[in-house]
Amino acid sequence: MAIHATAIVDKSAEIDSTVEVGAYAIIEGDVHIGAGTRVYPHAFVGQYTTLGEGCEIHPFAVVGHLPQDLSYDGSVTYTRIGNETTIREGATVHRAAIPGATTILGNKCLIMSTSHIGHDCVLGDEVKLANSALLAGHVVAQDKAFISGNTAVHQFVRIGELSIIGGLLRVTNDVLPFMMDGPEGIVGPNVVGMRRAGLSSEERQEIRLCHRVLFRSSNTFSEAIEKIAEQVQTAPGRKLVEFLRGPSKRGFVGLKLRSKNSDGRNSFR
Repeated sequence: MAIHATAIVDKSAEIDSTVEVGAYAIIEGDVHIGAGTRVYPHAFVGQYTTLGEGCEIHPFAVVGHLPQDLSYDGSVTYTRIGNETTIREGATVHRAAIPGATTILGNKCLIMSTSHIGHDCVLGDEVKLANSALLAGHVVAQDKAFISGNTAVHQFVRIGELSIIGGLLRVTNDVLPFMMDGPEGIVGPNVVGMRRAGLSSEERQEIRLCHRVLFRSSNTFSEAIEKIAEQVQTAPGRKLVEFLRGPSKRGFVGLKLRSKNSDGRNSFR
């Protein structure tokens, strides 16, 4: 085990012998750190945090600190980080605020510099947050979702699998799986992301069909959901329907409709 002499490590922390802890890093009590993980200089790992194997916690990152929630009563809550997840410089991951609950990051996530993951968030595997992306409390991001830089996500929003959210956006509604969310709302399927993830041409085509029915047809949204539920035959299509039928506190990001200003130019609402 390579722990720098200036690091402050609580005696109750359980740290694998292969872990590296850099200068001036702080590791509090009741922490578990798996094999091959590296905690860089000046990083902070808070109480009741579990780090999986092969993780990287970069300088000035804060993992498992107290939640920013005025209702938090000091109860024991947790943070759990999966294997091979990287948390870059200055990023923050707060532990849960609900007594006994856990803020969760899956395997192989990449949390870039100065991003924030709020209390009680749940991220799947291979989720990526670009620089300064911000997740408020209770956000759920499914596997392989990508949140671009300087984007802020409202509390209780769900972000679907393999969706991509553009930069500098304010996200206040659920983002459907396999879709691209831009300044104009859902702009189409995430075709490049699906191809890179190994989805077949049949699966990609079905998601395209679902997009057309949901956002390009004359059906009401509820009618469109039922229509695609009757038609889907692939696993991604079924996942999309399951997401649409799942519990939502924020509704769904849709296609913003064009309207004309008094001068005849198009605008968005």
